[in-house]
Amino acid sequence: MKPNKLKKGDTIGVVAPSDPIVGEKINEIKMAKNIIEKKGFKVKFSKNLFSNTNGYSSTAREKADDINDMFADKSVKMIWCAKGGENSNSVFDYLDFDLIKNNPKIICGYSDITSITNVINNKTGLVTFSGTNFKTIATDETDYSLNEVIKRFVECDLMLGNVEDKDITIKEGQAEGILIGGNLSLIYGLVCGKYAIDFQNKILFLEELGYESEPALVSNHLYYLKQNGVFDKIKGLWIGNYEHETEISLESIVLDVLGDDIEFPIIKSNYFGHTEKKTVIPIGTMARIDTSLDKKIILTENCVENIPIVKEVIDNIKSKFLKFKK
Repeated sequence: MKPNKLKKGDTIGVVAPSDPIVGEKINEIKMAKNIIEKKGFKVKFSKNLFSNTNGYSSTAREKADDINDMFADKSVKMIWCAKGGENSNSVFDYLDFDLIKNNPKIICGYSDITSITNVINNKTGLVTFSGTNFKTIATDETDYSLNEVIKRFVECDLMLGNVEDKDITIKEGQAEGILIGGNLSLIYGLVCGKYAIDFQNKILFLEELGYESEPALVSNHLYYLKQNGVFDKIKGLWIGNYEHETEISLESIVLDVLGDDIEFPIIKSNYFGHTEKKTVIPIGTMARIDTSLDKKIILTENCVENIPIVKEVIDNIKSKFLKFKK
């Protein structure tokens, strides 16, 4: 199930399902709002966007209510998560998955938001998105990540990253599968339990924040995935950004964990994750890895729908015709 594309004049709803928006972050959110409005969109803040009820975030119900309300609001065409943090998984029990399934629309974010986007996709079949958070467009040094959002949601472009962005081969091969993934520490939490996601025949993309996750902790999380059979299920692995002061790379840790018996291709890119360059990756659509090509990963199906634009035109014509008849 794919959400409708975004067009100029549409309303974008902003929610904060992770860390609170307090202090200087309030100004950054307002700056981001100005940037998006200058791009021709409307911005609607959720009721609890600036709440900090618990002293470390809004309550789980407040956060979930905001997400549910945005899905229910017919005027909102995209839901953009404000920022990441530590506890977005708190909303799971309070999300109305039937409501979400019946009101499909774009929802986007990265880092801690990874848990929400993957769980929504797994529970409803709705294609969700790993891309820059709303606040980040005001704090980035370039407009790369914002342009990727426009490219994916407005222009329906399927290129992952730009032409000059290079993919590196870690393990040769070809694979096709549905994309899932995001931040390693969040995917680690979705391997087992009530909200476990399905890894079977997927292309898994992973990145990690270096200054919060030591190489040993990254190794721990990857071994947990291995010990629970994740790497026996997936078709391919796509590694994103990881920068640690030791200069130990994510790909070297992956290869140490997986050993020599890797049966799927592995590629590395530096245009997603906790980095200035953040492409928009759909969670729940088909992709192909082919390490023999310069562009080693491509999307092989649309991730947003164009049809509603035609429907709106028809509805407008019908409305004018009925007025004329009266």
